[in-house]
Amino acid sequence: MAAMNRAPSVILGMCSYTHDSSAALLVDGELIGFVEEERLSQRKHTKDYPRHAVEWLLSEAGLTAADVDAVAYNFQPAHYLAESPAALRLALSPTTRDRALPRARGFAKVGLRTHRRARALGRQFPSSRVSPVLHHRAHQLTAFAASGWNESAVLIVDSLGERQTTTIARGHNALHPSVRALEAINDPASLGYVYGAVTEHLGWRRGDEEGTVMALAALGDPERFRHLFARAVRTTPTGFSVDPAYFPPRVLTSGYPRTSRRFIAETCPERHPSEPIQDVHRDLAAALQERTEQVMLHLARRARTITRSRRLCVGGGVATNCVSIGRIIEAGIFDEVFVPPAPGDAGTAIGAAIAAHTGSRSRRPVSGVARACYLGPSYQHQALDLTPWPGLQQKTLGVESAEFLADQLAHGMIVGLFQGRVEAGPRALGNRSILASPLEPGVVERLNATVKFREPFRPFAPMVLAERAAEFFTLGQEAPYMSMASGVTDEARERVPAIVHANGTSRLQTVTRSQNAFMHDVLSAFARRTGVPVLINTSLNVKGKPICGTPEMALDCLANSGLDALLLEGRWITK
Repeated sequence: MAAMNRAPSVILGMCSYTHDSSAALLVDGELIGFVEEERLSQRKHTKDYPRHAVEWLLSEAGLTAADVDAVAYNFQPAHYLAESPAALRLALSPTTRDRALPRARGFAKVGLRTHRRARALGRQFPSSRVSPVLHHRAHQLTAFAASGWNESAVLIVDSLGERQTTTIARGHNALHPSVRALEAINDPASLGYVYGAVTEHLGWRRGDEEGTVMALAALGDPERFRHLFARAVRTTPTGFSVDPAYFPPRVLTSGYPRTSRRFIAETCPERHPSEPIQDVHRDLAAALQERTEQVMLHLARRARTITRSRRLCVGGGVATNCVSIGRIIEAGIFDEVFVPPAPGDAGTAIGAAIAAHTGSRSRRPVSGVARACYLGPSYQHQALDLTPWPGLQQKTLGVESAEFLADQLAHGMIVGLFQGRVEAGPRALGNRSILASPLEPGVVERLNATVKFREPFRPFAPMVLAERAAEFFTLGQEAPYMSMASGVTDEARERVPAIVHANGTSRLQTVTRSQNAFMHDVLSAFARRTGVPVLINTSLNVKGKPICGTPEMALDCLANSGLDALLLEGRWITK
């Protein structure tokens, strides 16, 4: 009887104070929800305490801050401190001597600051304990639990988590997720650091616009800088190393460049964002991307060797490099590869909460995480007042809204879609999307120039009925979260060339009825009209703004972009 009346276990997972703040809530092991703070605060990549996210989660569960038993934070402060004495070894080399003391001080400073931040989180919840979780362990649990598999290899590759940049683990037990770390690579060997450094060198924002560099790479020739990157990022039997002569060791304070004078002398001067893109920039991006793919393949093979697993989960910021993920799948190293919907730091709020739950030795299984991406707030029953947007008008659609939307798309309209719960992660997944017909002449140019306001070489990803994906794409497995680049068939090149990038791939999203019934209906209706079960799908936002998490954000996007219309919870809104 006492067990029946016990209070539920309430664990709040948190990513806060660094970038991409988010929160997740587990109650007795069940994931109540997860949302990135930027989707509610309108501040992209915000590092603020996720106030809006926490308020929504507690309200959704009918709880207050006093009900929270544990706050699981996605960093362990002490592991930063361990790097300080290690950093002093850099003084032994003339190449790195000037970085030794600043690096030691920087890691110590961040370790102490992380400790203070964890304590500050605890003060927000008077009845809770704070559980700091090793950053890569949070990534590992997020990726493995989201896969729903009972066993797999887990590869995490990012810029930095405390000291670690790359880890290989083995996950097991889908109901009580557990990961066993097998190998780790520590900073300054960091693939994410190198990619971010070159992104910044090429004039884009590090930590935000690496995807732009990946797109640019398809237009360049890697030959010019291939040997440079082979020297700068060398593979080793158990991983890779980074040559400090090209990429000086990280210092966790501003004012220390991430590329060396030698790198600049052997490539090109830093590009200002306002400067035109030249062949040298395209070639530098191409060589960087090629080396990234080679190293990721090498790490995947290492994960296969030491885990003997036939499946692979990939997480961390570098897991958003969809071309690399596609290369791993094409290589046939594993039977299946999985990337969670939120592979970056925001998603670690889920993994941190799972770590705290399993660490409490609760017998309750973890639920609501496997293959779930629609985890944020919904506004289905909210009244809509268009007064702040005097140029907009609305009409309510009936039950045939999927047919209506498909018809508008087939006639060339570009439409924003806002329905159901906010998705997790950076890709458009069909609840906060901009949709367009891939058959419309000039649609990519129009989307980039007048809707998204971004570079003209940026490609747009296709969504396709999962049951017909093989007609157009060669990936050979489902890709539910738009995180994998696939080769295309002759049918795709002939019928929907708008979704084929210059490198002959498409960042694919497959849609099943169980995953998103409405989008499955829209794709089916579009196929009946056009013979093609493929739509262009990109996130509901413009460049520099977060994906629209609220109706107000979506209406602003419609009013201030080249969108033709917005379908918002069954209401058709036009200008």
